[in-house]
Amino acid sequence: MPTAYRRKLIEVDLPLDAINAESAREKSIRHGHPSTLHLWWARRPLAACRAVIFASLVDDPVDCPQEYPDADAQAAERERLHDLIRRLVVWENSSDASILAEARYEIARSVARFHDETAPTEPAAVLDYLNRQAKPIYDPFCGGGSIPLEAQRLGLRAVGSDLNPVAVLITKALIELPPRFANRPPVNPDADPMGMTVGKGKKAKRLPWRGSTGLADDIRYYGRKMRELAWERVGHLYPKAKLPDGGEATVIAWLWARTVPCPNPACGVAMPLIRTFQLSAKRNNRHWTKPHIDRTSKVVSYEVQNHDGGVPKDGTVNRNGATCVACDGTVPLSYVRERAKSGNLGEQMTAIVAEGDRKRLFLSPTDDHIQVATSADPEWRPTGRLPDQALGFRVQAYGFSEWHQLFTKRQLTALTTFSSLLEDVEGLVKKDGSDEEYAKAVRTCLALATGRVSNSCSSFNLWQNLGDKVAQVFTRQALSMIWDYAEVNHFSDSTQNWMAQIEWVAEVFERLPMYVNQGQAYQADASTTIHTDTGPVIVTDPPYYDNIAYADLSDFFYVWLRPLLRDIYPDLFASIATPKSEEMIAEPNRFEDARQRFEDLLNRTLRLIRDRCSPEFPSSIFYAYKQQEEEREGRTSTGWETMLTALVSAGFQIVGTWPMRTERPNRPRAQESNALASSVVLVCRPRPERAPSTTRGDFMDELARELPPALEHLTREGHIAPVDLRQAAIGPGMAVYSRYDSVTTLAGERVTVRQALAAINDAVADFLEQQAGQLDAESRFCLDWLQAHPGGQGSYGLAEDLARAYNLSIEDRLGREHRLLTAGQGQVALLGIDDYGEARSYPRLSEDVTAWEACHRMAWHMQPGEDGRGTQGCVAVAQHAGDRLDDVERLARILYDIYDRRNDSRRAVAFNSIVTAWPNIAGQVSGPAQQELFV
Repeated sequence: MPTAYRRKLIEVDLPLDAINAESAREKSIRHGHPSTLHLWWARRPLAACRAVIFASLVDDPVDCPQEYPDADAQAAERERLHDLIRRLVVWENSSDASILAEARYEIARSVARFHDETAPTEPAAVLDYLNRQAKPIYDPFCGGGSIPLEAQRLGLRAVGSDLNPVAVLITKALIELPPRFANRPPVNPDADPMGMTVGKGKKAKRLPWRGSTGLADDIRYYGRKMRELAWERVGHLYPKAKLPDGGEATVIAWLWARTVPCPNPACGVAMPLIRTFQLSAKRNNRHWTKPHIDRTSKVVSYEVQNHDGGVPKDGTVNRNGATCVACDGTVPLSYVRERAKSGNLGEQMTAIVAEGDRKRLFLSPTDDHIQVATSADPEWRPTGRLPDQALGFRVQAYGFSEWHQLFTKRQLTALTTFSSLLEDVEGLVKKDGSDEEYAKAVRTCLALATGRVSNSCSSFNLWQNLGDKVAQVFTRQALSMIWDYAEVNHFSDSTQNWMAQIEWVAEVFERLPMYVNQGQAYQADASTTIHTDTGPVIVTDPPYYDNIAYADLSDFFYVWLRPLLRDIYPDLFASIATPKSEEMIAEPNRFEDARQRFEDLLNRTLRLIRDRCSPEFPSSIFYAYKQQEEEREGRTSTGWETMLTALVSAGFQIVGTWPMRTERPNRPRAQESNALASSVVLVCRPRPERAPSTTRGDFMDELARELPPALEHLTREGHIAPVDLRQAAIGPGMAVYSRYDSVTTLAGERVTVRQALAAINDAVADFLEQQAGQLDAESRFCLDWLQAHPGGQGSYGLAEDLARAYNLSIEDRLGREHRLLTAGQGQVALLGIDDYGEARSYPRLSEDVTAWEACHRMAWHMQPGEDGRGTQGCVAVAQHAGDRLDDVERLARILYDIYDRRNDSRRAVAFNSIVTAWPNIAGQVSGPAQQELFV
């Protein structure tokens, strides 16, 4: 079916390996990364967003015949664009003016091509052209702002909206404030209005205040002022620790354990609930806290010891219950919950962590420090109740019902003090020469720093004894019970102190893109409101059923941010808590038939997007729902199927599916399994209003005609990894199904998305079978034998019959000559991956190496934890493959599919790794074959 538009790069091909690698690496990048401005859950990686937006706007050369008249020219141009994407997604290049200018120009070229114009080339002119002529990028679920920010970085008008006010605030800070105050010098009296000094000594030089660097400098200055003023008010609550030698040290954190009364009448101590008595697990600084029981007073006290003083006790609490340190009695968690709810959950200081000379000091608690901590009297507490029940919440079962109960009195005093200073600091900014709008911008940034502080300043912050640091509250998207916690000193120079939070915020603003167009962020319900005047390009990341309880979780921050910013953003902070009734979430504690409600809202939102989006560009939707099946109304379904059905029902044609892998490969699950992609980007076009219907027979014919060349392109040119092939194949397969208003059987019954997915899956299997038909006879024999005998072993007679069909012999062609199997005692067995790793048994490659042998030798090299040589070992094998080199990759894909369907992760991962590394392997194959290989 011909198209009335130019296909975009995202509809044809993407350099997925580079995008996925940078998306995963980005999770380990911290300083200056926009995700560190303020916590938001499940953000999409900036690299993936940047690539998707760019590829959604840039024309694929296949639909530019005047410029690229043949397949070779198109392939060369596509590779040039892919190379730009590979450079564009690297975090270190995200502020590179030349690369960004190159990317913006490519977008402008495609926009100009549509308007039959010539794009300008000068960077400022390109930016102005994109502002006037390019469609805005719109994300109706902007969350932490990744998509609008990356659209703005690429020179486009960026619009985002979200129902949640905390999400909107974060996005506003990222895309509205920097352009508004771009290139503005700081107003603080310590700053040089002519520019900032970079470097020291003779290397020092002055640079003008560019982008948001002036704002960052003011954030640091007025953040220090807040610290000074706060110290004057509450510094007495943060005393120094006395050292054994009579000296003093600044405290980093006070460690506490919750307690409940022991139920044993003969004991009755306040039994500590503590995960571990280990304070530091660092090799040269191992310490632990030892409990001492005074059986007369029934009091537990603590003494810090190093490992020379003995071995630490095991912790006293786990998922199964608790143990009393005094009487060794065990109690179930139900008892702990009961006592906690009745107000008998206490706390005891177990250790003090202080700053030392290049290492932490661990000290025993003292009465003075305990008395100071309990003497705090906060003037204000955040109001509001926790939800009675909510996804991701566990603390209510232990008596926590109000938000302020999550904080100690000293923590509440510190947070309210920093909060109350914001208005004073805004006055200082104005006094130093700022206008009111800029002063409010500085206050907004400092309020976000205060939000960061609340995430490190509650009684739900763990002490991490492996890194000797305090973990934030939300290490994951849940608020779970914490038994022993760390109370930070905001006035130290170590983990989670106030100035560290200020520095995180300042570094983000220093790295935000310069010379960009204005962005807008709105609070809106995505199912009813689209905030653009003209048809935008939709790139979005919607919520996924009940994965994350955004509204309930974000109230943790909202109760602090609301009094700080209500006068600046009255619409955002008008309500007592974040909106719940309109939230798109399958929350069973809040809604009846929650899943059906979620699906109805999703359908309504997608129809609105379909009606309002630009017909000239594809819409790109990130989706990452778990793939487990569930029984609903007599049928099985998955979230994946539901999303595809919703898109088709809303009037979209699905033209591409790209698996995005955003997890670090060193995760334990990633190392030992073929985990699904972190998310899949669904590329969609509005289906014509009068799209025809078709029969199931015609659909199957079109699928058989169109899917094989698409799969050939994905594997040969797109280098899609085997683990991703079936998901990537959904794009071209569903493109056939979803181009029709309906697909029906001869009986008039509608062919469902589930049935279409099954047909696509069968077509992929047929494609792989056809690929097997191109292999050498020996490899085809091995495949057939493996399919018939999953263990690779069977009777000699059956093997001989199969070999005869391929004009082969067991003893010669398959045994001695090619070393593919062993025979004896009436049985034959295929050699496995590990067999080819035994150098003493098979030191050399066969002279006429088969695809099977070469593929298995490469797989041995790619196994983690083995003695193989990785990619270089594969290259050495590939040198001998000759004309069969492409067959080796083809076979690796087939073997991956076989072992994946058998849930044999170890072998599947090895063959997947071959294909993933194939461009590197094939690119290094050159020169004469090595004479001897021990593989």
